[in-house]
Amino acid sequence: MTKQATIHNQGAAEEQEIRSSPFGNTLLIGAGPAAIHVAVQLSHGWSDKLGMLNREGPHAVRLNDELHQSNHMITSRLQGERLQHLTGSVQLHHFYTGYNGIEVEGNWETIFLCTPCDSYREVIRSLKLDRMSTVSTIILLSPNFGSNLLVHSELPTDRNIDVISLSTYFAATKFDSTSITTVYTKAMKKKVYVGSSHSNSLSIIHLQRFISSLGVACEVVSNPIEAESRSITMYVHPPLFINEFSLDQILHPFPSKKFMYKLYPEGPITPQVIHIMAQLWREISRFLSSCRSEPINLLQFMNDDNYPVHEESLSRYEIEHFVELETTQQEYLLYIRYASLLIDPFSSADEEGKYFDFSAVPYKTVYQDEAGRWIIPRIPFEDYRRLKVIYGLAELMNVEMPQAGQLIQRFERRLEQFIVEKGMSAIHPEMCNDTTSEEIETIYTEWRRLT
Repeated sequence: MTKQATIHNQGAAEEQEIRSSPFGNTLLIGAGPAAIHVAVQLSHGWSDKLGMLNREGPHAVRLNDELHQSNHMITSRLQGERLQHLTGSVQLHHFYTGYNGIEVEGNWETIFLCTPCDSYREVIRSLKLDRMSTVSTIILLSPNFGSNLLVHSELPTDRNIDVISLSTYFAATKFDSTSITTVYTKAMKKKVYVGSSHSNSLSIIHLQRFISSLGVACEVVSNPIEAESRSITMYVHPPLFINEFSLDQILHPFPSKKFMYKLYPEGPITPQVIHIMAQLWREISRFLSSCRSEPINLLQFMNDDNYPVHEESLSRYEIEHFVELETTQQEYLLYIRYASLLIDPFSSADEEGKYFDFSAVPYKTVYQDEAGRWIIPRIPFEDYRRLKVIYGLAELMNVEMPQAGQLIQRFERRLEQFIVEKGMSAIHPEMCNDTTSEEIETIYTEWRRLT
């Protein structure tokens, strides 16, 4: 049976002075699939009043129209019988188009940032938190490395707002094909990590309980940087997609006939790419140690937190003792892991004995927006930007990361060639607006101030 929660607007004068739920009155920034999914789950006793805000634009206009037609109801559906108890609907108290007026209309206590992480600073500045005196907790749903410190640097200095980072969004969600007030979640993560800017955070315990209630394991780690480093893409995407083979596919505007997770020549995976992956992991591990954060066991993280392989492919001993092994053996085991995932090892064979082609994920290539300006896909553009931030921070902390530096140089060389080929005026401004230097300085300054 579908659960449905309906909430009615009582007006500011009738607001409860004490929270009757863990997160109290909750405002979600962003109106994409993840925000709608989270809002519906929060309505199951985790929040009181629910509001949603989206920046002005065509999406906000369309969503506002659909909300009027649906009496402000949003719906989340989930795939599989096991998750049907999480399916439901909720009626929003407020939907804001833009940032005007929110400080007077809602006594918001918890904010979920469900926007892309590169917009966090702009969002925090636009919210004018000095006028939103009831906000005590900000939760970053899909942060980048250093996002918590960036957000913290924008907060009012006289407030003690708790900023919590997730390692990654805990599901895979998309819009329904017919409506943007309805979303569909096809899968939930096995495990996520959370870290707070407060050493004795009560909200992080509530968040852990909330995520666990969705059937996702949630581990509290010692600080936000440690949580933000628990993203598999940070270790995997740069070596797999910032190489000549992958960039040849991504930077040409035609459908690629190659695949992102296959072995060469069908895909980018070679022993050299795996060597670079292992080297990058070692460099990031040294950097995390310098930040007083616990590095990961890469193979165990891949297998236990993401997607496992059979023990016939990788033994439990090899997985758990990966960090202690010789570098050559580490690289061998990483190659075995990817070779073992060419097919889904836990799928069932069809009548011809073939298993699901797990690795046949096509490359997304450059594309043009409505104005004809070229855009580089999120993979690997966001991965390059994140790696550049880590590399810049490492430089300030005297941690050498030569492999990361080579990856950055390779991407920038190919990006420059692409811009010259297409012409600067034909490139979307976001591709050329590099704010990483400012972000690095802000993150480092805030880290030094807080430690």
